[in-house]
Amino acid sequence: MSSIAQLLDGKALAQKMQAELATQVQSLTPRYGRPPGLAVLMIGDNPASAAYVRNKEKACAAVGIASFGKHFPTAATQAEISDTIAQLNQDDRVDGILVQLPLPDHLDSVALLNQIHPDKDADGLHPMNLGRLVRTEPGLRSCTPYGVMRLLEDYQLNPAGKTAVVVGRSILVGKPITLMLLDANATVTIAHSRTPNLAIWQR
Repeated sequence: MSSIAQLLDGKALAQKMQAELATQVQSLTPRYGRPPGLAVLMIGDNPASAAYVRNKEKACAAVGIASFGKHFPTAATQAEISDTIAQLNQDDRVDGILVQLPLPDHLDSVALLNQIHPDKDADGLHPMNLGRLVRTEPGLRSCTPYGVMRLLEDYQLNPAGKTAVVVGRSILVGKPITLMLLDANATVTIAHSRTPNLAIWQR
């Protein structure tokens, strides 16, 4: 039995979505008297995290979203980050808050993520938003899994009735994408670092 692999161009979809968002932001800004606002908190100098944050800030600028980036040194305390999140929760200019992971070891990432107001939880990691995902209720979703589902939709690849294999069980990607695929009526297998013969699932 032969199979043909199809490459899904995420970059092209991202450019398309950015153009759509720019139009939406342009029309909504006069109505609300301000552009949408995203606050990205980065702690430390992890090179990969720094690259992600730069890309997010560039994406905000490209579509007209106000960016409220806050960069903290590695030694920043739990209280400092917590106080900043509390302020952002109350800031009417800020519609979304994102804490760039991973955090330095001395910080409690779960406590900080749980402090973000659910309606400003840009990463969809607050227990309330994860609960809404489990219950298939409307709510904010984890960015990468949502992007995967949007990519499948754009290519008109319906997961319903298909068998899907998710490699990884992280709260950021693996578990949310599993729930999204289940909601799309796929039959999902999760493989991870403790799965025997993991290589066969990665073909």
